[in-house]
Amino acid sequence: MDYQKHITIEPGKRGGKPCIRGLRITVYEVLDYLASGMTVEEILKDFPDLTLEDIKACLTFAADRERRLQTLSR
Repeated sequence: MDYQKHITIEPGKRGGKPCIRGLRITVYEVLDYLASGMTVEEILKDFPDLTLEDIKACLTFAADRERRLQTLSR
């Protein structure tokens, strides 16, 4: 998945944290909701501006970031 279509980073928004499509919802928040046990359906219901593709993009972004961190530490 090309998460760059869904994840944006704007220096003046949310302190430059990765957000979803320019919204004020951060990747971290979505990942935190999932980690706390919320289902994808619950997140989509609570945040109607989000799509299933947005949530998948958050997961792909996190996996890519982790992969890059592992590469740097070697």
